[in-house]
Amino acid sequence: MKKLGRTYFGVALAIGVALGFSGCKSKDPSVLKIFVRSSSNELQQGAKVIIIGDPGSNPSTMEYVDTLLTNQSGFVAFDMTPFYDISAETVGYFDIIVKKENKEQTGYVRSREHITSVETVVLPN
Repeated sequence: MKKLGRTYFGVALAIGVALGFSGCKSKDPSVLKIFVRSSSNELQQGAKVIIIGDPGSNPSTMEYVDTLLTNQSGFVAFDMTPFYDISAETVGYFDIIVKKENKEQTGYVRSREHITSVETVVLPN
């Protein structure tokens, strides 16, 4: 009889642990990483990268703007946590504008909550 009681306790404990883990919300960061390259494929340091929420997307993305300069490795990493903290959505669509010296290029990217999304923008000659 004691063995049967331990078996039920073990099964109940395993179910409780499984349910506990499934109820945890993901803590992975929400990051939008954008690489900037020249037309000859060289990574570009010091390029200005602007992201703008696209309200015309489906689903619609709320108004949001952020600007960073590329690092010595030629990319920026936008922390999207503030966007998802105030947005009811788990997906956002953003226009990208990249400027360096007299060159400018645009792009488009989809971001997801708790995911690192990556896009590359190539500057013209």
